[in-house]
Amino acid sequence: MNDLINGLFELSGGILLTLNCFRLYHDKVVKGVNVWVTVFFAAWGYWNLYYYPSLNQWMSFTGTLLIVAANTVWAAMALYYARRKY
Repeated sequence: MNDLINGLFELSGGILLTLNCFRLYHDKVVKGVNVWVTVFFAAWGYWNLYYYPSLNQWMSFTGTLLIVAANTVWAAMALYYARRKY
């Protein structure tokens, strides 16, 4: 049951983070956020891709896949748009 609840939180977080990716793609500008915070949480997500299977928490692992993908895409887009000259 704990894995199911945690996995649902992870999946929900991944969906919400995906909305950030769409917003950044639309705005194409990074203001008021520190990109390195998202890089840190993406790194934590990569760790969880190793950690959750070691605990046989497959629902949490599945949710983490979406979180890692969204954080990685958002961080890459943010770094790209922050360095881009208009």
